[in-house]
Amino acid sequence: MNPWIAIALTLFYSCIVLAGQGPTLTPKSLQRALLAKPAGAEAERLAEQIRGAFGGKESLLKGPAPMIDELTVAWALEAPMATSTPKVLSDDGQFSLPLTKVGSTDVFAAVITLPSGSAMLWHYELGHQKIGGGPVEAYTSPPDSLEQSDVPKGTLKEMPRWESKIFNGTTRDWWVYVPSQYKGESPACVMVFQDGGSYKDFVPVVFDNLIAKGHMPVTIGIFIQPGVFKEGERNRSFEYDTLSDQYARFLLEEILPEVEKTLKLRHDAASRAISGISSGGICAFTVAWERPNEFGKVLSWVGSFVNIASGKTLREGGHNYPALIRKTPKKPIRVFLQDGDNDLDNIHGNWPLANQEMAKALAFAGYDYKFEYGRGFHSNKHGRAILPDSLRWLWRDYKP
Repeated sequence: MNPWIAIALTLFYSCIVLAGQGPTLTPKSLQRALLAKPAGAEAERLAEQIRGAFGGKESLLKGPAPMIDELTVAWALEAPMATSTPKVLSDDGQFSLPLTKVGSTDVFAAVITLPSGSAMLWHYELGHQKIGGGPVEAYTSPPDSLEQSDVPKGTLKEMPRWESKIFNGTTRDWWVYVPSQYKGESPACVMVFQDGGSYKDFVPVVFDNLIAKGHMPVTIGIFIQPGVFKEGERNRSFEYDTLSDQYARFLLEEILPEVEKTLKLRHDAASRAISGISSGGICAFTVAWERPNEFGKVLSWVGSFVNIASGKTLREGGHNYPALIRKTPKKPIRVFLQDGDNDLDNIHGNWPLANQEMAKALAFAGYDYKFEYGRGFHSNKHGRAILPDSLRWLWRDYKP
């Protein structure tokens, strides 16, 4: 080979490898670096960057969790004295991915693009040894979940820590989002999110985009954390999992009146929505179930419609809802449920079956409902991927 061509190729591959180095190493930059088939010093540098990105050499030896960038997933393993090629396998044996040795180092890595909605339990396999493992989910982020430069931005304000009287002895953090289109001349719709400390980090962008497009009305967002006692004990399960009107009264008698000191809110049920994940999901449903004339829309992710709040009788929990829905006159509420077949199965019940029972009961009773059932685990990943469409469905045909 012409020596000048060899030098040019070396520089070219070096640039590709170096693009995957440093703190900016991502699944896609690692994929490019591996495709360059680095050797020698370039391979050594890439191996060091992989170690840094995956938590260090000790982490690589134990089998770290993958790096995920939407559908692009990267795995890596440190395997000294390996006599066979390490692999990533799904626990059900349906997925197998051999890892590529990085030069002559002890580091192995591989990157793959999964179909949207993929979810599986996985582990590394080295010879007959299983190393590490856990759940992985991959989804595409919809455009309306990403910040758009030409869309007006609302404001998110942290409120003074709230001391509740209805949940006596508890305090909680909470935030209020106000869309830029709200002018104070007429009351706005409102949507409440339980476990609001996480929702506040991604919901406002979706609200900005959908309100700007007219896909949902001008809506105030209220993001509320569960209560905490002075001793630090969390009150989340009691507030969220109990089948009573207490949390609905907390919102209607404490939180909404406080918001209305500075903002105008609509009071009709069609203009009020409530959302949550896990126990926050059943809480959202309970609020609408108890106060259907005040909250007309529910969005539940991996809702805990199981027997967590079992009470003294051991049978007082949310697993009762399917029977109640079937035997109670239909209530004027619209319900969106999301869950996946890899959700929890424990002493309280089976989450996938519970959500399927809810969907069947809602269908039997003639409710306006939608059920998105995927492959996911007990996480917000699937819910976030479908959030814009979920909100469009909830607010469709809305007329003030």
